[in-house]
Amino acid sequence: MAVGIFDSGLGGLTVLNAAQKRLPDVDFLYFADSDHAPYGVRDAEDIYQLTRRAVRDLWERGCNLVILACNTASAAALRRMQEEGVPPGKRVLGVFVPLIEALTERQWGDNSPPREVEVKHVALFATPATVASRAFQRELAFRAIGVDVEAQSCGGVVDAIEEGDLILAEALVRSHVDALKRKMPHPQAAILGCTHYPLMEQCFQEALGPDVKVFSQGSLVADSLADYLQRHPDMNGEGECGFLTTGKPGFVSDRATQFLRRQITFQAA
Repeated sequence: MAVGIFDSGLGGLTVLNAAQKRLPDVDFLYFADSDHAPYGVRDAEDIYQLTRRAVRDLWERGCNLVILACNTASAAALRRMQEEGVPPGKRVLGVFVPLIEALTERQWGDNSPPREVEVKHVALFATPATVASRAFQRELAFRAIGVDVEAQSCGGVVDAIEEGDLILAEALVRSHVDALKRKMPHPQAAILGCTHYPLMEQCFQEALGPDVKVFSQGSLVADSLADYLQRHPDMNGEGECGFLTTGKPGFVSDRATQFLRRQITFQAA
């Protein structure tokens, strides 16, 4: 089985790492569009075209199922791709829904009407494009009512992480948390709405304080994927596995190895 995981850069490795641990018998093909990263500062049409091109490439390489590990791509491209039609036997899924299901304590696949939930004040940290799309709020409204979401656009964080400058990334995280808390002084939960951000989860938690529950996506998406594959065994495919990038393979490999602390070797897409 080959499952495609797509991200604009290296952030999706947090999802891949969790998925590999959860599903050790599944082969994954990771695609990083590093040449065009970061997506978070691009307009919606640009994000859609880049995402569609990458997903089609993964389908052609034998990945019947593709996960958009990039929150920005999930926010700006997923719904349009699904509405415009997906080839028979192929699927593309995003990463918002598992996060919202965990936040609202709903079972995977629970399509019952929206209802009140315990958490009323939620901080969302995401890229400028994800914040502008309001996709998180839209998906949340399908499942919960009465939840106040305050979104904070976290400019610069992805760039710093991709460049390996974690000192700058930490400083930016603390600045963005301070800005969020000026708007929502007492959030009950915080959503790390970018797959890069789990790499800075400890910094987010420290800046937010111990009373705020922080939700990040790796294990949640991995559990949701395991459930999906169990319910859709027809998503089995035969294709490549490994790592592809539109950027410079040597540079991207070095950064990925630093991220996951194990040797990762990218090939040119």
